[in-house]
Amino acid sequence: VQLQASGGGLVQAGDSLRLSCAASGRTFSSIDMGWFRQAPGKEREFVGAIAVIGGRTTYADSVKGRFTISRDSAKNTMYLQMNSLKPEDTAVYYCAARPLRLQTFLGELRQSSEYVYWGQGTQVTVSS
Repeated sequence: VQLQASGGGLVQAGDSLRLSCAASGRTFSSIDMGWFRQAPGKEREFVGAIAVIGGRTTYADSVKGRFTISRDSAKNTMYLQMNSLKPEDTAVYYCAARPLRLQTFLGELRQSSEYVYWGQGTQVTVSS
C-alpha cells in the first residue's frame, strides 16, 4: 500500500484545516487507517483512527471534539478535518494503514506498532 498525505499548511489558532491521505496498491476496503503526528523534539503520538468495519473511530483526548476522521471509498482517501486548531497541534502529520483483521479492536488502532504502511507526512503549523 502506498499512502500519500497532503493538505498541511500554516494557519492561525482557531482556524480549520483538512488533511487527506490517498491510498493505492490495495483494496481500500481491506485496510484500517489512522493518523499520527510528531512535533519537534517529541515522540510520534496517536491522533485518531478509523476502522473499515462499521467506520468506527477513536481519537486522542487532546483532539476529541475538534478533529474528525472520515474515509471516502470512491476516492480511496481518508480525511482528517481539524477545527479549532491550537499552537500545540503543530506537528508533522502522518497517515498509516494496516491490513484488515477478522476482528478490529479500536484500542489496537491507537498503537503505531499496529501499522504496516506509512505515508510521508505533511507539516501543520499553527501560529498563535
